[in-house]
Amino acid sequence: MSDSQIFSSSAYWDTRYRAGGASGAGSLGRLARFKAGVINRFIQDNHIGSVIDLGCGDGSQLALLDLPRDYVGVDVAPAALARCAARFPNRLFVPYEIVGSLPRAELTLSLDVIYHLVEDTVFAETMRWLFGLATRFVVIYASNVDADSPAPHVRHRTFTRHVAETQPEWRLLAHVINPCPYDPNRPDDTSFADFFIYGRSNAACTLHMPGSD
Repeated sequence: MSDSQIFSSSAYWDTRYRAGGASGAGSLGRLARFKAGVINRFIQDNHIGSVIDLGCGDGSQLALLDLPRDYVGVDVAPAALARCAARFPNRLFVPYEIVGSLPRAELTLSLDVIYHLVEDTVFAETMRWLFGLATRFVVIYASNVDADSPAPHVRHRTFTRHVAETQPEWRLLAHVINPCPYDPNRPDDTSFADFFIYGRSNAACTLHMPGSD
C-alpha cells in the first residue's frame, strides 16, 4: 500500500483546523519569536519586495512577521485559509491547488512544513513549487534528517540532499541553528528544525542573523 493510501496530509490538516486545532508549538512562544527575528532581518537586509508563503497555517507565525505588501499565503487546508483571511483581511490567501497560477516572488517561505509532507509525491511537488516560484531566495525551516516519527503527520527527510539533486541552479547560503534544540521533555518550546537559506547561484545576499552584531 502506498503512503498516499495510508495517510493524507491535506485531509489531516484541514480536519485539525476545522476541529479548532492550531498550526503547532513552532508557531508560538520563543520558537515563533526566533523564526520571526531571522526572517524579518533577512527581508529587511535584502530588500525583499514580494513573498510567497507555502504553508501559511493558521496565521500565528504570520502575525510576527514584517512582510512586504506583496505577500501571498498558500495552504492545503481551507479551514486555515479562512482563519487567515479573517485575521488579515488586507493579505491574499489562496489554496494550494492554484499555486501554479501565481506570479513568482523574490522570496518563498516554508516554515515547519516539509516534515509534514508525509507522501513522497506531495513532498516532491511542493519542493518543485517552492524553488520554481522564487526568483531570488528560498527560506526553509525544517528538520533535515531521515528519521521515523511516532506521529502519523510527521516524516523527517534529509531534504537538502533532494535539493542538491533536483535544483542545480540553487546553492545553500546559510544554515542557522535554532537555539532551542528538541527536548522530548519540553516538546512545546523546543524544535528539531533549523533554518536553511538558499539563493540562486548568481544571487547576492546580505545575511546578518539576530545576535550576530
